[in-house]
Amino acid sequence: MAGHSKFKNIMHRKGAQDKKRAKIFAKLGKEITVAARLGGGDPDMNPRLRLAIATAKGQSMPKDRIEKAIAVGTGEGNEDVDYTEMRYEGYGPGGVAVIIDALTDNKNRTAGEVRSAFTKYNGNLGETNSVSFMFDRVGEIAYKANTSSKEDMFEAAVEAGAQDVESDSEYHTITCDPDDFAAVRDSLEKRFGEPDESALVWRPNVEAEVTEDQASTLLKLIDVLEDNDDVQTVTTNFDVSDEVMEKLLANG
Repeated sequence: MAGHSKFKNIMHRKGAQDKKRAKIFAKLGKEITVAARLGGGDPDMNPRLRLAIATAKGQSMPKDRIEKAIAVGTGEGNEDVDYTEMRYEGYGPGGVAVIIDALTDNKNRTAGEVRSAFTKYNGNLGETNSVSFMFDRVGEIAYKANTSSKEDMFEAAVEAGAQDVESDSEYHTITCDPDDFAAVRDSLEKRFGEPDESALVWRPNVEAEVTEDQASTLLKLIDVLEDNDDVQTVTTNFDVSDEVMEKLLANG
């Protein structure tokens, strides 16, 4: 069970996103609503809702907003909104593969806005499955390194049914099959408490090396996409050195 985790790379924009608290709450609320609509309002019986609530709490989303989002999803609220899950795929600057997961109440609007962003920043929106073959869909769960020893985390993850564990000076990152995600997360949470991060993610199985200029343009594209109210997550497979990334984020 070895390998290189992409968890922190995938979440590299999280710091910037944290400054947009209201927008984040709106996106979290959408996911809670959809989860409740699809699987019911009881988180004990609805793994997707349980994860959505845990993610919202991790972002300090107020309890009343969480409860309102659940009510909307179960039809108990005053709002009647029907969100559709959409996935867009394309190529950014330097041939970087990009996957956008969205929840929208207007597919034409969202598709137009996503296409416009790609066009503006030297990319091309592709067809379904045009880049997803460059990624594996996995569940990833992260605990801070001081949560436990490498040995204890490895043993617990194996017992829980995880596929992979990577431990470094900052995190223990556990990877599992998407179908096992809820069970693995629940098992680890019972032993170590709530994880610092947990999500179903797209993990690149091939990387695209880019220049500093290409990375700069790509980050602008990611920012525009993430700023879209309908976009939930943006994942890419670009590879750039830590030094260049730090420089670009500092200048951004």
